[in-house]
Amino acid sequence: MPELAEKNHAVILPEYNTNLVRAILGLKTGKRDVRQLKDNEVLIKMEAVPCNPSDIAFIRGAYNVRKSLPAVPGFEGSGIVVDSGKDVKNFIGKRISSFIQADSDGTWAEYFISQAEDCLVLKDELDFEQGASLSINPFTAFGLIELAMKKNCKAIIQNAGGGQIAEFIRILAKMNGLEVINIVRKEDHVHSLNAKGASYVLNSTKEDFKEELNKLSNQLKAGIAFDAVGGEQTGILLMALPLHSDVVLYGGLAGGLISAIEPFDIIFRNKRLYGFNLTEWKQTKSKQEFNTISNSIQDLMIAGKLRSKVQARFKLDDVVNGIRTYIKSMSDGKILFKT
Repeated sequence: MPELAEKNHAVILPEYNTNLVRAILGLKTGKRDVRQLKDNEVLIKMEAVPCNPSDIAFIRGAYNVRKSLPAVPGFEGSGIVVDSGKDVKNFIGKRISSFIQADSDGTWAEYFISQAEDCLVLKDELDFEQGASLSINPFTAFGLIELAMKKNCKAIIQNAGGGQIAEFIRILAKMNGLEVINIVRKEDHVHSLNAKGASYVLNSTKEDFKEELNKLSNQLKAGIAFDAVGGEQTGILLMALPLHSDVVLYGGLAGGLISAIEPFDIIFRNKRLYGFNLTEWKQTKSKQEFNTISNSIQDLMIAGKLRSKVQARFKLDDVVNGIRTYIKSMSDGKILFKT
């Protein structure tokens, strides 16, 4: 194991706190021991790690994943494999993107231990900054569009329309001939998406929002809605959809219970509500299928068709300022921690 890795500089979460400000201020940086690698593990010298909404939920203790504390946050990132267990020596020297949700230290560190099977080898043309956000958002968008295609939809609805996953969904939808009804919360976002070529953008704060959503949904024959928000919007989406439609819940940005669901929509109009879990979706794919999807996504990123927008970059020691910048305007793009 490289000598430097024995003194791993990392962001440390000492305790969960439902109060976001206190949770952020509670983050520290310090040294973490790097344990001995298991046979199927690799040690990665991290180059770039993003902050995602799931990371924000995690440090508040409000995410599905809870770790033994103190712990290092971070669910994905990119870097170079500098050491490995005996079964995966072929990974040494590879440029990779990795993803983790296990009860162990995460990616917000100089060094990170990953199972080899959770690593995606980056193509030479894909830089570390884009590779840092490869493992979650692009695959989530791909998996959601796959659901729409299997359902033979002509159009989809999505909320959190100013976010990165929503941008990827729009791009993949266009490639597959799907119309997209986008829901945002600010008029600036309406103008921004219109300027980018989005045909249907609705502001959920407007008085006529529900009426316009119902009208467009039926006009375009939307068959599925992707819900990143939860709360009252879940029920609004469900009611807006035509017969035999689905709402797919993949996020909880509202931070509360889903609501406003009309029981008769489900009983008599054959509408469904179900969740999308990226980890479970990956498990439905064979290794060959997943590699084919990964190569396709990387090619789109290299070609500039799918790009993760980065609004700012920070050192690990500046983690508090970095997260504050991010939560002020998530729609402005990712922040990255550079090691």
